[in-house]
Amino acid sequence: MTDAATTRSHRSARASAFLDSVANPRYARGVVHGLDAFFEGRAPPEARGLYSAEELDALRALRGTERDVEARMPVKVTRHYAELARHSPPLQRLIKASPDETVDLAGVDDPGFQMDYSPVEGLLHKYEMALVYAVATCSAHCRFCYREELIAGKAVARLDGRVARKGLAKVAETVAYVRRHNRRVAANGGVHPETGRPKLREVLLSGGDPMVLSNARIAAWLAGLAEAGVEAIRLGTKELAFHPARFDAAFLAMLDGFHDAYPDVAFRLMAHFDHPHEFLLVGRGGEVRVNPNGIPTWHPRAWLALEALRARGWIDLENQAPIIRGVNDDPDALRLLQRELKRVGVENHYFFCGRDIVAHRAFNVPIERAWRILNASQKGLSGVEAHARLSITHYKGKTEVVAVTDGPIPGVPASEQGVVVFRLLRSPADAPDRGKVSIVGRNPEALWFDGYEDRVILDEAGLFDYERTAAPRARTAPRAGGGE
Repeated sequence: MTDAATTRSHRSARASAFLDSVANPRYARGVVHGLDAFFEGRAPPEARGLYSAEELDALRALRGTERDVEARMPVKVTRHYAELARHSPPLQRLIKASPDETVDLAGVDDPGFQMDYSPVEGLLHKYEMALVYAVATCSAHCRFCYREELIAGKAVARLDGRVARKGLAKVAETVAYVRRHNRRVAANGGVHPETGRPKLREVLLSGGDPMVLSNARIAAWLAGLAEAGVEAIRLGTKELAFHPARFDAAFLAMLDGFHDAYPDVAFRLMAHFDHPHEFLLVGRGGEVRVNPNGIPTWHPRAWLALEALRARGWIDLENQAPIIRGVNDDPDALRLLQRELKRVGVENHYFFCGRDIVAHRAFNVPIERAWRILNASQKGLSGVEAHARLSITHYKGKTEVVAVTDGPIPGVPASEQGVVVFRLLRSPADAPDRGKVSIVGRNPEALWFDGYEDRVILDEAGLFDYERTAAPRARTAPRAGGGE
């Protein structure tokens, strides 16, 4: 059988009516691929001058060596984003390749051991919801990308001993898995008999960026998941920053058609704005432009896209972003980001400490500094503007950095310089450790949990006693497509 819900003979009448209505135009993003366009002077006008002559010389000198930046992560930028970055050093840091990326290539090839929870290729089912790798690229490539192994097509070590590239999810296999899982949950009184998970109610379309797919392909995912009984669909995207014109009348009509066909299925658009310069107008000196009332002025392309989405009251709009060195490790920038997004109806969901990806030392902000930056940024925000929490993804699950203290705790060893409190927000399978905490003595240089291994005070959550295992409650189905 070909890839699922796109096959007419296997569609419901409702799915057919929706999918047959989808307009499928081509989108010209004006993407600049690779450094050669800059080396050879072929970059479009919007991108000319993005790199200085000195920067290009330094990058050219690394070509073909073990420090080749394009071997670590492909270079890619849209004309729109290059234009935004022209007067914004933070956006340049986000999108421009730099020799410092490959000074230290320490890191893991599969952050969070995500593939340990992949019952079918391209689908991750670690928590109560699932994530699918719908595509392996974006309109542009953030240099700090958490999925650099997927974007760059690198092989990763699997739990079963294989070493292979991460594959992409297919609609048919994903839909079959959702139905199979939920049938077993229903037959077992509301929990899966092997993993303890509840019904799979929510799926996140991720990648890469699903918005680089055609409207028809996105619609196939939406219809397939809705037909499988999924109650909420998230779509994670940075396209509002990279190419906001993608949110055009044809795409919006497709979303409207989906909502008309499946009004009970929630749709959540998870935006990825890292810095306010990605959506606000900025002057030549990097200053944000404001209207006569002192309110920041949005870039017209971003505003048109956001207004169209916001006008559809059934779409939930959320934003989440990592705190990255040289990009947004600035309380003033994060304060403006949170305040302005909330003003226009976008919720602030999470800020993240960097993952332990390959070369993470070039981008990650120390954990304690990230907490202080976010805490400082939320001074002056109202309660509704300051909802975002700071999260860091441990192998055991998504973990909140709850607090960093300055003084010692009397009678508690290793607390002389203060402590850091972590709390598990997400826990695999039936979430046995959700809400548990770990407390460690401070280490202002720590970029990852391993910076605290010698100063653990309390480890109720087991963050520092973690072993990668093949226990049934961590893996829910065989790799070869057998039934769960």
